[in-house]
Amino acid sequence: MPELRKDPIVGRWVIIATERGKRSNDYRPAAPAPGVEPRFCAFCSGNEDKTPPEILAYRPEGSKPNSPGWRVRVIPNKFPALRIEGGLNREGEGIYDKMNGVGAHEVIIETPDHKQTLATLTDKQLEDVLWSFRDRILDLKKDKRFRFILLFKNYGEAAGATIEHGHSQLIALPIVPRNVLDELQGAKEYYNFKERCIFCDIIKQELTSKVRLVSENDHYICIAPYAARFPFETWILPKTHDPYFEDSQKYDFEALSRILSDTLKRQNKALKTPPYNFIIHSSPFNQKYHDEDYYHWHLEILPHVTHIAGFERGTGFYINPTPPEDAAKFLREVEMED
Repeated sequence: MPELRKDPIVGRWVIIATERGKRSNDYRPAAPAPGVEPRFCAFCSGNEDKTPPEILAYRPEGSKPNSPGWRVRVIPNKFPALRIEGGLNREGEGIYDKMNGVGAHEVIIETPDHKQTLATLTDKQLEDVLWSFRDRILDLKKDKRFRFILLFKNYGEAAGATIEHGHSQLIALPIVPRNVLDELQGAKEYYNFKERCIFCDIIKQELTSKVRLVSENDHYICIAPYAARFPFETWILPKTHDPYFEDSQKYDFEALSRILSDTLKRQNKALKTPPYNFIIHSSPFNQKYHDEDYYHWHLEILPHVTHIAGFERGTGFYINPTPPEDAAKFLREVEMED
C-alpha cells in the first residue's frame, strides 16, 4: 500500500509509492526507429485486453466495453502512485504524520492512433479529451475522501513520459498539495486587499498591453506569464471568472480545444516539438477554502528547453534566459498553416 508522509518542517506531503518501482516494460516498448511502428503498444486499438478494464470510454452506442472502436478511453493506472481502496487511517509516528496512500490514479488515452499527438488531433478530437477530463472529475468528486484532483500530461521522455502513445493522467488526492495552497493563499490575499480576482486582473492587463499575449478567442486567452519560470511557458485562462475546470456550464470546451491546439502547434513549430508538461490548475473540492471569488482555473504548458539544476532545486528560484515578452512575440509571429 502506498503511504503519504508529511514533512514536519514545511508541511509538504510526499507519496512513498513502492509499487511504482515494480513497473515492468508491459507498457513500454523499446523505442522504434523513426517512422517505424512499435512492435507492441498496450494503448493502441485492438489491445484493450492488455490494460485494466476501462472506467470511461467514448465509443459508438452499442459497442462493447474494452473493445476497439473508442475515441477516448480512461483506465486505472496499472502501477498507481495511490490506490482507490481503503481508508485514510491518519496516524502519528512520533513527531511525524502519515496516512494510507489512498487516492485515484487514472490514464486518459487520448486517441486510438499511436502516431497522433494532442497537437495533431482535430479540434473535435481534442474537445473529446477535455470532456473526458471533466467527466472523470465530476465522478471522483463524489468520493468524500478526495480533496483535490490534478490533471496533467507528460509529453516526451525528458518531461517524464514513459509511454509514447498519447495519454494524460489524473491523480485524486486526499490532501491539498502545498504548491496549490500557496497559490490559493496568494490569490486570497490579493482579493482581500482589492476585492478583485488577481487572475481576472492579469487577463485585463495582458489584453490591454498585448506584450505577453500569444493568442485569444471569444472565451480564452493564452499568455506568456509575467514571471515565467521556463522559456516559452504559456498559460491558457478562461476570460469568464470560474474557479473550477469541471464547471462546464460557464465556458466552452470547443473554444478551449481550439486555443490549446493552436498553442501546442505554435510551440512545436517554434521549438521543434519540445518535450512538455501541461497542468490544469483547478480549485480544491473542499468548501472550507471558499475560493469561488478569488481563484480562477487555468492551464499551464511548460516546455522542456532548459534544465532544472542545483540552484533551482536549492532555492526555489528559477533562471529563465528568455524574457516572456520575447517568447510571446516569437510564438505570435509563428506562421501557422490555414
